[in-house]
Amino acid sequence: MTVAGSKNTVLVVDDDEEIRSQLKWALSDEYDPILAQDRVSAVEVFSARKPMVVLLDLGLPPNPASPEEGLQAIGDLLAIDKLAKIIVVTGQTEKQNALRAVGAGASDFLCKPIDVEELKIILRRAFYVAQLEREYRAMQQRLDSGGFEGMLGNSRGMQEVFAAIRKVATTDAPVLILGESGTGKEMAALAIHRRSARKDGPFVPINCSAIPETLLESELFGHEKGAFTGAHAQRKGRIESAVGGTLFLDEIGDLPLAIQVKLLRFLQERTIERVGGRARIEIDTRVVAATNTDLQKAVAEGRFREDLFYRLAVVVIRIPPLRDRVGDIPLLARAFLKRFAGESGHDQIDFSPSAFAAMQNHTWPGNVRELENRVRRAVIMANSTRIDPVDLELAGVSGSELVRTLQDARQAAEREAIQVALNRHGGRIAAAAAELQISRPTLYELMDKLGIQRPRTEGKESAGE
Repeated sequence: MTVAGSKNTVLVVDDDEEIRSQLKWALSDEYDPILAQDRVSAVEVFSARKPMVVLLDLGLPPNPASPEEGLQAIGDLLAIDKLAKIIVVTGQTEKQNALRAVGAGASDFLCKPIDVEELKIILRRAFYVAQLEREYRAMQQRLDSGGFEGMLGNSRGMQEVFAAIRKVATTDAPVLILGESGTGKEMAALAIHRRSARKDGPFVPINCSAIPETLLESELFGHEKGAFTGAHAQRKGRIESAVGGTLFLDEIGDLPLAIQVKLLRFLQERTIERVGGRARIEIDTRVVAATNTDLQKAVAEGRFREDLFYRLAVVVIRIPPLRDRVGDIPLLARAFLKRFAGESGHDQIDFSPSAFAAMQNHTWPGNVRELENRVRRAVIMANSTRIDPVDLELAGVSGSELVRTLQDARQAAEREAIQVALNRHGGRIAAAAAELQISRPTLYELMDKLGIQRPRTEGKESAGE
């Protein structure tokens, strides 16, 4: 990607030194031409400089009368960067060879004698298309990689969550993740595990509200043979299975008081006793807990032990509900659409503008999980290549609701434009502001209003200006 203020680099490959010099002189006002006289030197320079566009003569040594060396050069260059745009230069009587070159991967061809103005038009178009393709590829890679450890979000709230995970993952401190149902608490716990020194160990989740109280103690701590009716063999519990890794206790707020006592003892002593056993077993595991309930209220009401709460809440991470991160809805919706459309073979399907408006107007009580399920249903039920609000089982917007939706849509568009500009210029405020045709103070104001974090390069940039 071109740095702001620099010229795009174009590689000129021709065995005629006079032509190379003429093209360098003709293009230097707009571009940074680099030169090569044969296939070998072209590959060497291309590998070192990675230009997006190449101007290539087919007739290259050792046999300049044949197009074979030039055609092989096309393959060699595209093997290094398949997104490169190669413009072939050919004589009027060699159009058949130009067509062969296009078949080999060249993006365009230009007939000799070269008209400099025509060449500049072709180069501008080539650079424009090349830049678009690279930005699209980068966006697709971000979606394919799932953003941050499978989680997506450009909002300030989610960026703070990602920053907290990065910091706490390097320690062994217990973590308490708070958030409504469907916000992605287990994904956050898994992200902590994957970024920790325990990433090669097991990640063992247990939902404390999904297991009957009579079985929960055995499920957590294990049991010895004969400990109770039906205990026909010794069995390790989830805590013991998490040795060397991470134990994730989901819905910790639903843990019965009797089990809370045993869990507290484990956190204090790092040992457990299986049900029906007397031997103390040392356990080396990291504990991450999560809940969608107000634990401090539960403590006040006597439903949750205060000492256990403070043992678990060494570090607290709060995941915001989807209604508080409206700007992330298009990003999430498109990621889900890409996944489900690919699974069902509906690659051409997309959201209508009214569908986006309806999604941004919805309150999302089920959070990200609800959005995921609605998009999945819409892909299945849509009768065309457009997903409308009815396919999402969402009401269309009108009247006073439309005003709020339009405002949200405008803010979402502003947020996306600013983030694209910042990414393109490596977080440099001055360059991003220039591209957006606004002043730096205005860009700062918009970033603060839209919840976009200021880049870490900001201080260095200001000091250097």
